[in-house]
Amino acid sequence: MSSESQSPLPWGVRTYIMGIINVTPDSFSGDGLMRQSEVVNAALRQAEAFLRDGADILDIGGESTRPGAKPVSEAEELGRVIPVIETIIQAFPEACLSIDTYKPDIARKAIDAGAQWVNDIWGFRADPELADVVAENKIPVILMHNRLAPGYPELRARLGGRFVGSHYTDLISEIREELLNSVALAHKKGISDEWIILDPGIGFGKTVAQNLELLDRLDEIKSLGFPLLVGPSRKSFIGYTLDLPPDERIEGTAAAVALSIARGADIVRVHDVAVMTRIARMTDAIVRRKKR
Repeated sequence: MSSESQSPLPWGVRTYIMGIINVTPDSFSGDGLMRQSEVVNAALRQAEAFLRDGADILDIGGESTRPGAKPVSEAEELGRVIPVIETIIQAFPEACLSIDTYKPDIARKAIDAGAQWVNDIWGFRADPELADVVAENKIPVILMHNRLAPGYPELRARLGGRFVGSHYTDLISEIREELLNSVALAHKKGISDEWIILDPGIGFGKTVAQNLELLDRLDEIKSLGFPLLVGPSRKSFIGYTLDLPPDERIEGTAAAVALSIARGADIVRVHDVAVMTRIARMTDAIVRRKKR
């Protein structure tokens, strides 16, 4: 199924909520659905709850990006995400589904199954062929900044992984430049700006201090002129700041979400949809009041 008719959301009106559906056994946040016996049914129940609670987009991923996670084969990833996408879109045909992948074949089959967005954590740098898939289908794509290559030098069982040696000469300038490199890859394949959403990559190749600085300076990423997605939900920079495990990071996530919106985020990607929808609506009432 081609999603050519799908258009980006009207930006600036309100903050949109992207609910995370992890079809994995090893998500850092502890919510991976592969831990449950009826995976597809569990995903359907989660989708139903997220849509009821205010999610505008459901982001479905079949490969964990947590520290130490092992890559999965394309066959295994397809076996995880395609039945979930097909089941959700059959039950909720009006739902907007995003496929969280950097692999062209996964994206292509997910779009055929009903996904309307692509969320690429590597910003077309892992496999530029993914840009062809996006261009062919004329759908929105999220291009994320990512410096995961150095690995996670420090892991703690309770708090998870964090970077401690990520070096930037100028944090924001380098993130901006590398995001624009991803945009250039998109342009090369004929993807116009209207289909591009940028994600500064909170937690991906950045120290705790760098993540905190990035959140505070998101307006400098927003000034690139693209819609901005921010995904701070339950991440380790919150855990290390507050000394809390993933299941106790809801208040820290709420603070990060509210600040992200105040700094220009158009979409927030979250695990706790009901709570973060309320946070977003309240923050919108404050920071977007002049646009109402």
